[in-house]
Parts: sequence; C-alpha cells; structure tokens
Amino acid sequence: MKHRGTLWRSGLLLAASLGLALWVGAHGKKEWPVPEAAKKVTNPVPANETTLKTAKDTYMEYCAQCHGDTGKGDGHEAAMYKTKPADFTDAHMMSEMTDGEIYYKMTEGRRPMPSFKKTLTEEQRWMLVNYVKTFAPKPAEDPKPAEAEKKAPPHKH
Repeated sequence: MKHRGTLWRSGLLLAASLGLALWVGAHGKKEWPVPEAAKKVTNPVPANETTLKTAKDTYMEYCAQCHGDTGKGDGHEAAMYKTKPADFTDAHMMSEMTDGEIYYKMTEGRRPMPSFKKTLTEEQRWMLVNYVKTFAPKPAEDPKPAEAEKKAPPHKH
C-alpha cells in the first residue's frame, strides 16, 4: 500500500507541475526583464480615432504577420518561431504591463521579435502601444453604489 500512495503523490506532483507550466506558457510569463525606469514612462500620444487608425495601418504592415490581424498571436508567420508571439487579447497579461513596458519591448525587441527602434518612429511605437491595448477585453465595471442598492433585493425581517 505504501507504494500506491507514493505513486499517487508522484502523479499528483507531476500533474500540478504540468498545470503550472501550461499556465505560465499561456500567460506569457517567460522572463523579459524591463528596466523599472522604462516601465514608468507614460505614453505621450493620445488614444483617439485618428491615432488608432494610423496605428492600425502600421500594425497590419509590421506586426500582424506574427501577432495576427486580431492580436491573438496567430499570424501566418507565428508557427515559424519556437517562441509564440504575444497574445494581445489576453486581458490578464495586458493589464499587468504598463504602456512604458509595452513600448520598451517593441523598441528593443527580443528574438525572434525584432527591434523597431530604427524601423518605426517614437510616435509610431507609442501609437502602436495604444492600438495593441485595444485587443484585450476591458474588465466589466462594478455598478455604481447607488445603482447596486436599487437592484438589491429588499431585506426580509
């Protein structure tokens, strides 16, 4: 019986390790260090109809082949690379990155992603930061306290 318990614990440990590895892979947690100063840089370009339209054109020309037309990381060239392109529709991943962090990563690049420092202007890269953020679904907002009270069922005494 001792053997069966050890096997069960080993199987459980293996399953937990595999689950963690899959979660980490799915959430893009591969280490890509970004300097703290870069994370704190704020985006000087407003996200409006004009800048987002311009950024969409830039994205389709330079980014979609790997990141896909809808930002899922499923572009026609994505399968060519061992490292899967980022999925910009992952709300969890996108909510954890600052504008400065996204800007830094596209500016500096990291194999297989190229650096866009010399290919795109600073303004184009900041516009792209705004644009790639549009792919992630926005979290549902909590109802305003007054509205929540109106919808709450009456108390029974």
